[in-house]
Amino acid sequence: MLTSRTFVKRTRAGAVVKVVREHYLRDDIACGAAACRLCPPAAPAIGTGNGNAPGLEARPSGPASSLCPGPHFLLPDTNLLLHQIDILEDPVIKNVIVLQTVLQEVRNRSAPVYKRIRDLIQNPEKHFYSFTNEHHRETYIEQKRGETSNDRNDRAIRVAVKWYNEHLKKIEDEEKIQVIFLTNDRTNKEKALEEGITAYTCEEYIKSLTANPELVDRLACVSDEGKEIEGGKIIFPEHIPLSKLQQGIKSGIYLQGTYRASRENYLEATVWVHGDAEENKEIIVQGLKHLNRAIHEDIVAVELLAKDEWVAPSAVVLQDDGQNEEDIENEEEKENILKISVNKDMLRPTGRVVGIIKRNWRPYCGMLSKSQIKEARRHLFTPADRRIPRIRIETRQADTLEGQRIIVAIDGWPRNSRYPNGHFVKNLGSAGDKETETEVLLLEHDVPHQAFSQAVLSFLPKMPWSITEKDMKHREDLRHLNVCSVDPPGCTDIDDALHCREMENGNLEVGVHIADVSHFIRPGNALDEESVKRGTTVYLCEKRIDMVPELLSSNLCSLRSNVDRLAFSCIWEMNHKAEILKTRFTKSIINSKASLTYAEAQMRIDSATMNDAITTSLRGLNKLAKILKKKRIDNGALTLASPEVRFHMDSETHDPIDLQTKELKETNSMVEEFMLLANISVAQKIYDEFPEFALLRKHPAPPPSNYDILVKAAKSKNLEIKTDSAKALAESLDKAESPTFPYLNILLRILATRCMMQAVYFCSGMDNDFHHYGLASPIYTHFTSPIRRYADIIVHRLLAVAIGADSTYPELTDKHKLAEMCKNLNYRHKMAQYAQRASVAFHTQLFFKTKGVVNEDAYILFVRKNAIVVLIPKYGLEGTVFFEEKDKPTPKLDYNSEVPSLTVEDTTLRVFDKVKVNIMLDDSNIQHQKMRMVLVEPKV
Repeated sequence: MLTSRTFVKRTRAGAVVKVVREHYLRDDIACGAAACRLCPPAAPAIGTGNGNAPGLEARPSGPASSLCPGPHFLLPDTNLLLHQIDILEDPVIKNVIVLQTVLQEVRNRSAPVYKRIRDLIQNPEKHFYSFTNEHHRETYIEQKRGETSNDRNDRAIRVAVKWYNEHLKKIEDEEKIQVIFLTNDRTNKEKALEEGITAYTCEEYIKSLTANPELVDRLACVSDEGKEIEGGKIIFPEHIPLSKLQQGIKSGIYLQGTYRASRENYLEATVWVHGDAEENKEIIVQGLKHLNRAIHEDIVAVELLAKDEWVAPSAVVLQDDGQNEEDIENEEEKENILKISVNKDMLRPTGRVVGIIKRNWRPYCGMLSKSQIKEARRHLFTPADRRIPRIRIETRQADTLEGQRIIVAIDGWPRNSRYPNGHFVKNLGSAGDKETETEVLLLEHDVPHQAFSQAVLSFLPKMPWSITEKDMKHREDLRHLNVCSVDPPGCTDIDDALHCREMENGNLEVGVHIADVSHFIRPGNALDEESVKRGTTVYLCEKRIDMVPELLSSNLCSLRSNVDRLAFSCIWEMNHKAEILKTRFTKSIINSKASLTYAEAQMRIDSATMNDAITTSLRGLNKLAKILKKKRIDNGALTLASPEVRFHMDSETHDPIDLQTKELKETNSMVEEFMLLANISVAQKIYDEFPEFALLRKHPAPPPSNYDILVKAAKSKNLEIKTDSAKALAESLDKAESPTFPYLNILLRILATRCMMQAVYFCSGMDNDFHHYGLASPIYTHFTSPIRRYADIIVHRLLAVAIGADSTYPELTDKHKLAEMCKNLNYRHKMAQYAQRASVAFHTQLFFKTKGVVNEDAYILFVRKNAIVVLIPKYGLEGTVFFEEKDKPTPKLDYNSEVPSLTVEDTTLRVFDKVKVNIMLDDSNIQHQKMRMVLVEPKV
């Protein structure tokens, strides 16, 4: 049957047009109940690919409910899905009917929840069934005159519930199955009851499941902003509604930006303003009322305060450790600490949050701070991420959850509550346990780490795999070349291999051969989508979270020795001065003659007796690399330092037994030079070919103020650091030597690294500044690590099209899609970096757990108002020495931001001073275990 739907929409130009759509109604849409003989067999569930995920069970095996003891299916409305998805995901809840009306509304309102619902519908064990009520002749309804679309949808849901109950009565079975309507909307529930439908709120139904009391903890407390906690005093100003915010942003009264809470000080945050305006890019927000219930990463609207109310970023470290939430007076006292007089130059644009444009909440990992009150059900949850406020949850299992890492979701934050309300989602395991802590670390850094799904694995080549005639098309056979790879010990995902040989004309031929991952990962399939979502491989101290499945990363794509492998080669003809005479790119097939570690390659180069082909090739490469490096440095490339740490693991327990800083060999530098050269050559090629949609990498020059700390620190040691260009910086860092203090140069380089901006991927058609500051190169990209970085796969695809070795596809030449992808890749790379650092920190704690108190030399890196940050070279470890401790008299502190220095009683401490500290593990706060450092020399 054909009907038509009419609706009006506004065009971009502002005109209102009437749209009439044909709308087909059918009477062959199955109800999904297995016992039903009236309906045709259900069609395959969308996206499962292998027939229908089983629909509703013939005899619903759901939990026993005291409200509806008979067999029943559940049918939730839209808001219930949006807010109570954690309940629906629980294995106990089965046999749920998801209406098309509800699914469409959820899709429009929350992409993440929509994805979770789709996963539930496709999970055969859950028996969720998606019913296309909008196309079923008996459940489709027209919108009445004067009826809002919201009311129409509510009515459509009730009509569908009624239809189901009538329909299921016709099933000839001794026990009738009932459909229960779940809604938290008071009016909808009342109307349903009037119409004779059995309806409950989510809470009523969940509390009736007598065998599963733990489910109650997972209920989201859905109190509207209006429904405040009983009788609490109003703490926060009201949020301005969205429509008014949007007007205010348009007219410039408010600014829109991303809210970034501070790790060090819970009463302070910055808002990064969206848009291109030069002034007021960053706005400081200070004090509880001004922060006004915004949470890290939310999109907020801020109002600038008058200039006489502007503040300076505080140099005080404040952690929120109060137990009692009525302590508002105490907060005000803390806020006054922030306002200690500052000089006028330090003031920054300051504002207050007036409303929330978009909440970016996620499930948070952390621990329960059990209430002191006996038998209490309300407790505070302390997130692992210090930027997230504590969350109040209700749970009956506080005793079992104490000392466990748990996940909690936020539900809302009323105006009279000091903390947001939330609900318990999942228990991860005991705090401090290695498995649990790794899980927390991955979840907190949003690293996708679940096992690859069957859909993804189905796109892998079938084993045993071999190179076919078809694979040889568009490829050169380079198996005769003496190619070798040089990597860290234990490396199984070998991305790159090298060769160097003398040509007949006396020049040198040098090749960089990169794993041809894009041959195996074809655009748009499930394997490709999973790889782009992951974006990068994440290396933790004893675990690797692969971007692509292991069959590719450690086997078919890995350029192991003595096996034929597919590669993408960049081959140069060079003279002996390392000047490039010709460059060519080709897909190839190689057979590596040796997989060496950096140390083995170094040994061959230095050996007096070895003169085989591989060793000769390595010596040639090493010689050229030294020339290339010198050229790069003469151009103004920076050599910076970071204290990198490697752990030696116990082979049985996998606990760290030794900690040492990584030492770099000449061969590390050799490989790096050729990788840089290949990346630059490829960048130039794809940009020449595709000026609008080349995927490139840039490193912006830092704003001059970023260097203040470095310049002041050097000045305090009578050294001058010039920062007007990368070359000037590189040269003054080279000159900044002190014969009495050899480590000073490394410290300056570590500090210089801290001044740098983040390097980012971008699309050439969306940007005009391509320069890479750190490498002093006008153009750069990533080509050499496609096994572990998705950006390189895109670059491979672009290069393959450029040389006619592969075909293009629409997304590859869509600069908006590429720009969107770059944004995700930049985010994933940043998170991977933070996850790696957190993993090193956790393993450092494990290492010091058994050591007791350790006394070591350290250098001061930064000076704060009430603390110093020190670096311990032996362990590459950084930590903070506080001079204000609880329950101890505070020493007299005098902070001078000009020098910078901190005088504690009569001892003055400056940046780069050498000190002695005691290091120990402070596990008094099990969740935020930290390295505690105490100054031993000079004695204060």
